[in-house]
Amino acid sequence: MKFWQIYKEATKQQKIRWMKKWGLIVTGCFALSFVGLLLLAKLMGPPALLVPQTTIMYAADGSKMGEINNGGQNRYWVPLKKIDKHVIGATISIEDKSFYKHNGFDMKRIGGALLADIKAGAKVQGASTITQQYARNLFLTHDKTWRRKFQEAFYTLRLEMSYSKDEILEGYLNTIYYGHGSYGIQSASRYYFGKDAKDLSLSEATMLAGIPKGPSYYSPILHEENAKKRQSIILNAMAEDGTIKKSAVQKAASDQLTYVREEEEEIATVAPYFQDAVMRALKRELNVNTNSIQFGGLRIYTTLDPKMQEVAEHTIENRIIDNSSIQTALVAMDPRSGDVKALVGGRDFEQSSFNRALQAKRAPGSTFKPFLYYTALEHGYTASTPIKSEPTTFAMGDGIGDYKPKNFKNRYANDFITMAQALALSDNIYAVKTNLYLGPKKLVKTAKKFGIKSELASIPSLALGSKAVGVLEMTNAYGVFANGGKKVDPVFITKITDSKGKVLYEHKYESKQVIDENKAFVMTDLLAGTFDEKLNDYTSVTGSSINHYLTRPMAGKSGSTPNDSWMVGYSPQLVTGVWVGYDNNEELHDVNDTGYSKRIWAYFMEGALKNKEILSFEQPEGVTAVTINPQNGKLATDSCPVTRISYYEKGTEPVEYCDEHGASSEIKVKLEQKKEEKGFFKRIFSW
Repeated sequence: MKFWQIYKEATKQQKIRWMKKWGLIVTGCFALSFVGLLLLAKLMGPPALLVPQTTIMYAADGSKMGEINNGGQNRYWVPLKKIDKHVIGATISIEDKSFYKHNGFDMKRIGGALLADIKAGAKVQGASTITQQYARNLFLTHDKTWRRKFQEAFYTLRLEMSYSKDEILEGYLNTIYYGHGSYGIQSASRYYFGKDAKDLSLSEATMLAGIPKGPSYYSPILHEENAKKRQSIILNAMAEDGTIKKSAVQKAASDQLTYVREEEEEIATVAPYFQDAVMRALKRELNVNTNSIQFGGLRIYTTLDPKMQEVAEHTIENRIIDNSSIQTALVAMDPRSGDVKALVGGRDFEQSSFNRALQAKRAPGSTFKPFLYYTALEHGYTASTPIKSEPTTFAMGDGIGDYKPKNFKNRYANDFITMAQALALSDNIYAVKTNLYLGPKKLVKTAKKFGIKSELASIPSLALGSKAVGVLEMTNAYGVFANGGKKVDPVFITKITDSKGKVLYEHKYESKQVIDENKAFVMTDLLAGTFDEKLNDYTSVTGSSINHYLTRPMAGKSGSTPNDSWMVGYSPQLVTGVWVGYDNNEELHDVNDTGYSKRIWAYFMEGALKNKEILSFEQPEGVTAVTINPQNGKLATDSCPVTRISYYEKGTEPVEYCDEHGASSEIKVKLEQKKEEKGFFKRIFSW
């Protein structure tokens, strides 16, 4: 008996020692594992906070023009200082009272939740802290598995070790789901109450704070009674915590709230074709990937002038009055900077998202002639250079058939006209003769200087705009004239930041002198002749139908083919190109079709520049103004019935006086003096 007692006692002592030993081992393992886990969390550093966010586009005046989001999920990030204090207080009171005291895990709440679950025989109470919920929102699913719980704990450790409490709270409030597609407090504030998170009242803040527990069940729009009960619980919790006074509870609970239900703004509501251009620039020029655009919460600042865009859209809507399938495109830019101020790529984005301002290439007709005449200025032509306008057949040789261009309606001067008249009247014979005289390769080279990137051919008809180009590139090319010979690139995006304001990209404005400043001004004067009826001859100047609309200095050129109607022109601060035609290359039907582009251009330019300073084109020192007879380009006398001030590079201005209307006595004296001077110098050189 005594032996068995001794044996039992020894066995008991052995078991105790065994239990102590293994207890120490297990405890040590747990301690080592925990320390290892902490070290691993520390070594891994802060987890990447890849939070999908809504990207926003802004116009040049700072107004919001569009959004890009993830399948209807509205997400905006706002700093903690821009979130109403009642939202912060309500969230902490109801979700995690000890948030600022614990290190990610509230052991007291965990213990209480375990007891409640054991008593109920099921999981009935949660103990997740704000940090744990934030970790779950960022990196995990909401599956109730042990693996997911372990991952959540590990991410919680990493968050607490890498970020401050305020940073964690800010992240939580910007990622939590508030129902109806709204992620984050800013999105919820906009959706439910139509205001920013910093402007919420106590009643509104506590109503929103109750939604995340059950976004559908506690939605005040779907279940207002449930939402009000939850709000009351939160208000009382805040009063107990001392976050608010008890007297404020009843007032906030009884407030009648109005729910705005601010629907998700459609991406393409403001300037949809311009937004399309911005998206293209992001992907093709700035190499921003699609994921960053859709989920990166970018802030994209653009060059769009909302007022000019509105004028452009209204002008097109009011000027194209038929219900046919005729289409149009318009691009307006500041020639000094390249900023695209307005862009329309078609009559209706919803019916057709094809962006004709960027994607379509059409024959520009006579709007291509200014590049030819600039080339002519480089090779000795002036505004007064005469060439005969008459029906002409050009024998091309080398097995190529004869080329027989025609003027509009087969009208010709059958006499000599000046280059100023040829451009203003859009004489095709003058243009082709000039192109062949200079050599078509020179025109191709000049067009490339102006930034024309479309494929061109060294052929006689290139002078008449026979090769297709884009509206944007034509508009930008004309901007070189307006900008004193300096070329700039079209700009749609001035700056990109992340959601917190960090600048990711900023456009650097640059310009390059690509043509001569003096000749650029002379070309501007020639293009202003489009609207000057003093240059009328066998037909009227091509701008005669719209010159009465224009109230400030303008220069431009119209152009047409059987299938296309163009007008491109500029003032010192705005250059605009307009195209009208049919997508299927159908021929233009009548005078209305061909006249749309001019009228749209004129009304837009006047409307866009309304109340803007009236600027004149700045005359360079190397240019001189002389008074001429526009019919022959010679210096005018007081006998000439019509005179016009015309501009020339110094040293190229005409020296011969007009004698077609009988010279005055004063002019006769000058002519005699010229003869004597000629004779004198002839004798000197002969000697």
